Amino acid sequence: MTSTWLVTGGAGYIGAHVVQAMTRAGRRVVVVDDLSTGSPTRLPAGVPLETCSVLDTATLAAVMTRYDVTGVIHLAAKKAVGESVDLPLYYYDQNVRGTASLLEAMRATGVRNLVFSSSAAVYGVPPAGLVTESTPTLPINPYGTTKLVCEWLIRDAAAAQGLSWLSLRYFNVCGAGSPLLGDPGTANLLQLTLQALTRDVRPKVFGDDHPTPDGTCIRDYIHVADLADAHLAAVEALLDRDGLADYYNVGTGEGASVRDVVMAAQHITGIHLPYEVVAGRAIDPPEVVADPARIMAELGWKAQYGLHEMIESAWAAYRPAPVAV
Repeated sequence: MTSTWLVTGGAGYIGAHVVQAMTRAGRRVVVVDDLSTGSPTRLPAGVPLETCSVLDTATLAAVMTRYDVTGVIHLAAKKAVGESVDLPLYYYDQNVRGTASLLEAMRATGVRNLVFSSSAAVYGVPPAGLVTESTPTLPINPYGTTKLVCEWLIRDAAAAQGLSWLSLRYFNVCGAGSPLLGDPGTANLLQLTLQALTRDVRPKVFGDDHPTPDGTCIRDYIHVADLADAHLAAVEALLDRDGLADYYNVGTGEGASVRDVVMAAQHITGIHLPYEVVAGRAIDPPEVVADPARIMAELGWKAQYGLHEMIESAWAAYRPAPVAV
């Protein structure tokens, strides 16, 4: 019988792509989402949606029992770095307590498999070179710290509860799997750039004096469709092998600078507004690029899309955010 997987945050930007990948692979899915940033319209027909918060342990446990859940993909979290600096208590509550609530529901119902949505933010400001899973985890903002604490919590709960788990440390996610599944947020570079260009506003570049070739920060950008396939690979590994407990970087292994992204966005949109350099931010490490060798070797996953394809797909799916009044 086909197993059922619970996807928390499955109606959100990344979650909807994960649900699509799972259903295409023939996996049964049930979604839990509080719809604070997600939308039911993102879900494929026939995928059940239970509207609740991950802080609601009793409802999570009831959903797991009702749908005979085998495993969980835990994506529900708050993720804006700047907001986490301003609202650290809120981020610890939503991200850490939310994960504890989920683990308690899994304990109560005997669910034994977990894929966790983590982040490259756990590495903070890594040393020069590609970031491996053994790079020290020294986050520099509350968002990254909550992700690291959640990993510790999962590790310790798994030892006590007999869980198998894999933590996927995402690098910079962008793009869209279809024009209907674009990123509705405005907290990442690409969406902010598209928003600025379409409003006839010069895109902002935070600092051009970083220790990088063009002075702007370098990141590893990963297409959201590739990221969704990484989750599917993790699910297959958990179903195939018992006792897994590991961390995987999910990136391309190639970096692009902020200037590269802005200029590519100008080219693809045809809107050639010059960017504006403003003061750099302490929350921005100069360079963070993944070494994806382990996930390629052990889970058989590899990114398929490049930066140009990411930006093209994001532009095809772009919907302007409402203008504040």
